[in-house]
Amino acid sequence: MPQNKRESLICTVLMCFIMVLWMSYYNVALHMGGFSLKVLKAGWLGFPFAYIYAMCFDWFFVSKMAKGFAFRFLVKPDSSVIKKVICISTCMVVPMVIVMSFYGGIEACIQTGQWKLLPMIWITNIPKNFIMALPFQLLVAGPLVRKIFRSAFPVGSIVG
Repeated sequence: MPQNKRESLICTVLMCFIMVLWMSYYNVALHMGGFSLKVLKAGWLGFPFAYIYAMCFDWFFVSKMAKGFAFRFLVKPDSSVIKKVICISTCMVVPMVIVMSFYGGIEACIQTGQWKLLPMIWITNIPKNFIMALPFQLLVAGPLVRKIFRSAFPVGSIVG
């Protein structure tokens, strides 16, 4: 777990990169009906804007709300690290899925020009994204980012 604001920013940059890239590919594959080189290209081309959008929401809104909710209702400061990680990660995924599913709906409407379908696209994207994002966050992205982060920056090497 990050120990200060600088570590938190570095972790957020890494986590957003992995989650947004994976979820971009996942969503493009869903809309194109399968995985292909065309999906890789489309996912990669849409990634920069999605990444900036996700970083802004994560850093300025979602992170504070998720940690506040987790520490108010789910965990205490002296809870085990794994319990804090699972609770905070889950509390982060829920609002990020909602926000990023809206972004995906906007992207779909830009491509098709059918803006009246935005609410329906958004609502139907939420459960599809949630069933991929939560397990991916808990089982792959979270452990990977923590491993990369602590390998690059041992505890105490980044001064707050």
